Amino acid sequence: MQHFNLKRTVAALSLGVGLLAGMPAMASDDVTVAVPISLDSLDPYNTNSTLAQAVGKSYYEGLFAFDKDLNIQPLLATGHTVSDDGKVYTFTLRQGVKFHDGTDFNAEAVKVNLERVLDKANGLARYNQFNRIEKVEAVDPSTVRITLKEPFSAFINALTHPSAMMISPTALKKWGKDITFHPTGTGPFEFVEWKPSTHLKVKKFAGYWQKGYPKIDTLTFRTVTDNSSRGAMVQTGEAQFTYPLPYEQAKLLEKDDKLSIVAAPSIVADYVALNVQHKPFDDVRVRQALNYAINKEALAKVAFAGYAVPSAGVIPQGVQYAEKMAPWPYDPKKARELLKEAGYPDGFTTSLWSAYNDGTAAKVVQFLQQQLRQVGVKASIELLESGQRVQRVQSVKDAKTAPVRMYYATWSASTGEADWALRPLFASTAWPPVFNNVSYYADAQVDKSISDALLTTDPAAKTRLYNQAQERIWEQAPWMFLVNRRLLSAQSKSLEGFYVMPDGSFQYRDVALKH
Repeated sequence: MQHFNLKRTVAALSLGVGLLAGMPAMASDDVTVAVPISLDSLDPYNTNSTLAQAVGKSYYEGLFAFDKDLNIQPLLATGHTVSDDGKVYTFTLRQGVKFHDGTDFNAEAVKVNLERVLDKANGLARYNQFNRIEKVEAVDPSTVRITLKEPFSAFINALTHPSAMMISPTALKKWGKDITFHPTGTGPFEFVEWKPSTHLKVKKFAGYWQKGYPKIDTLTFRTVTDNSSRGAMVQTGEAQFTYPLPYEQAKLLEKDDKLSIVAAPSIVADYVALNVQHKPFDDVRVRQALNYAINKEALAKVAFAGYAVPSAGVIPQGVQYAEKMAPWPYDPKKARELLKEAGYPDGFTTSLWSAYNDGTAAKVVQFLQQQLRQVGVKASIELLESGQRVQRVQSVKDAKTAPVRMYYATWSASTGEADWALRPLFASTAWPPVFNNVSYYADAQVDKSISDALLTTDPAAKTRLYNQAQERIWEQAPWMFLVNRRLLSAQSKSLEGFYVMPDGSFQYRDVALKH
């Protein structure tokens, strides 16, 4: 047994306390990110918002993750095998990982999460992403086997998507549907608070399984709908990162030597969905006319300060199996001819909703309104808040009574593969509230091409099938195909490791502040 000199020990402790008291407190590393819209849900399985899923990467993790260039990397899974018939996937799981509430991450947790989204009674938005799963089996704590109803060639991409996150089974049991307010994952940060209209805050998770991470103490996502205010926040240091940067502010902020401006390539499509179940959009000539009516080059300049190009196909270049096409030309004369041919010589009156209420979205719909007026189409415009978007568009259960007519939105194929650029937006099974086919478009040939492409693992066959679908969609024009934008962000030069990915999501595993 060791014997201590009690007086000497107390004196040493007193001296240490005195030294600490005289030293300045260590400053915590806090990063604020300014974003343009409110988060609609913190349940990764119940949102179609790229931003909500990007934020979710702070407290949740999946079996796989995309790196900043959309390459698939293992995360909570360390490896997998696939049966010869393409239907049985066996995953080896990372051991020693705990959820924020102390629950073990294991095969049972994977089973609970996937069975939750597969239960139609739960009505979760991402059901269609996983509905090819027949059963999930926990073979042992570190092995899970997933059997599919049929081959699904994009399955690993689907599991890499940031909606396929692992939630603590204990938290799911405790909170049920209210899990959206109590996110509990295995991520580098744990949830602190969410005030939907203003901000979401997370803090470093001390028990995170990757040693040395995270490198900062807190991360706050602040909702700032006003474009100018977001740009100003990085100038004043209120925020260290902002995305999207108002396009018109890029040249101004480039002059600030404390900031870096990045224009990243994107797979984000800007479009207007046309409700084909209602007149006049049930007529393909009307839909084609609207595509001819818009000067996409001018739109790129007016709303995006030139940081955009006209859409050259249904799927943006950079997504696997995207077919490049000649953009719809600007031809108002042709637009008027088609409208006359369809029985609308004087045009018509309709409504144009925007899925977003930020400054860039306002510029887009105002420009579209002016262009449409030149061919006789009078469109009233409305910018929806996230709650209105959910209520009026995403939650509508009957196409016949759906109030949406023209709907400006963006989409990124966040799995990096054509399936996710087509199935949620154009398949007849993807009408709201199931998914985002807000055009209520249905075409048997397109449906068959999309489904057949998922059954084959032959790249040549997949290319042919996806090309067939894209060419038919392009011709039938359930959308006004607008532009593909560059992703513009601004950040403090003291910040490193925070990136905008091609799908408009974020990658910030290595986020840190330089001192």
